[in-house]
Amino acid sequence: MKSQYLENIDLPDAPGVYFFKDKVEKILYIGRATSIRDRVKSYFGNDLIETRGPLLIDMMTKAVSIDHKETDSVLEAIILESNLIKEHQPYFNTKEKDNRSYNYIVITDEEFGRVMMVRGRTLEIVTIELRKWKIKYQFGPYPQGSLLREALAIIRKIFPFRDAKAFIPHQESFYKSLGLSPKIDSPEEKKEYQKTIRNLNLFFQGKKKELMKTLEKEMTEYAKEKKFEMAEKTKRTLYALSHIQDVALIKSDQTVGKEGFRIEAYDIAHFSGKDVVGVMTVAYGNEIEKSQYKKFKLSKNTNDDTGNLREILTRRLRHSEWGMPDLVVIDGGMGQLNTAKEVLDSYNLKIPIISVVKNSLHKPDHFLGDSKLVSQHKDIILKLNAEAHRFGIAYHKNLRKRNFLKPITKKRK
Repeated sequence: MKSQYLENIDLPDAPGVYFFKDKVEKILYIGRATSIRDRVKSYFGNDLIETRGPLLIDMMTKAVSIDHKETDSVLEAIILESNLIKEHQPYFNTKEKDNRSYNYIVITDEEFGRVMMVRGRTLEIVTIELRKWKIKYQFGPYPQGSLLREALAIIRKIFPFRDAKAFIPHQESFYKSLGLSPKIDSPEEKKEYQKTIRNLNLFFQGKKKELMKTLEKEMTEYAKEKKFEMAEKTKRTLYALSHIQDVALIKSDQTVGKEGFRIEAYDIAHFSGKDVVGVMTVAYGNEIEKSQYKKFKLSKNTNDDTGNLREILTRRLRHSEWGMPDLVVIDGGMGQLNTAKEVLDSYNLKIPIISVVKNSLHKPDHFLGDSKLVSQHKDIILKLNAEAHRFGIAYHKNLRKRNFLKPITKKRK
């Protein structure tokens, strides 16, 4: 698809979803955007190879048209995107993705259901601190957990719900005091919470218009029955739905929710096998994203680079809410490369890996992995690899300093 195509279509500077279609109108890819116009335009930039993965580049060669659907808010765009991907199963959204690592919103099957975020691999039975619940409703999948948490925080202000840890008295009391968890002490309050669950079910299905009509009808009925307090409360809910404040989602969508080519680099730091730590550094395209760096204090103090790398990658891949990388960069030779491949294979993830091999002076000497990817991303690979080394050393020194001071502190006491 050529950039001239943009001249012939009118795209809004508004949140919503967009569809790339092939010559027979089949949907190839569905995306979500804070600004449909700006997001679609980004697919036609000169830096397409650097900022997008090879899968989306392939999609662009097959696409012949673009359609879109505008929403009232980013929040509704997130929900609509998920529902449409589930309905249409576009090839370029689902290829090489593992739904078990995706995030879902679920409502538990109990008298006063809890609303929580879980991963696909735990969909049958939700277990939180040894407590287990069956699922009544599930919505998703949603690829980005951090964005979904922000979305749930907004939704909870409109429809206060019980969460996963509502069984902890002090936590439940705290959220009730903030108006984020419902009171279900009286029969009337219990009845109202059942309506909240109904409303949430409609909202997560993307049936906002139906939800609004239901609430308008209830507001009228409350007024007729002279339940003016309930009528006013419903009116406020209607207003909140019509004026969703999702500034936090817009901010997250511009950082965590980027569709740019995500690169993660890993490194290990220790001193003779003591105070062993690992780190992850992140870049999108050619831009370093320091806000997403992660630290790992390893469980064992051993001078075992492959074993330590295995632990770091395994722990990282449990966090699907961080998003998944398009390229993994590690430090070391064939041993480290094979270890990384084994960990990714165990999660059924087909993510390319580049290993930076150092010389005796600990300077980059050559690369192991896909030479084409090295050629395309060489500068950022080296920069991110150096960042991982710097970040790892800094974390190790800080931990080593704290551990050194512990005995001194104890003696003084």
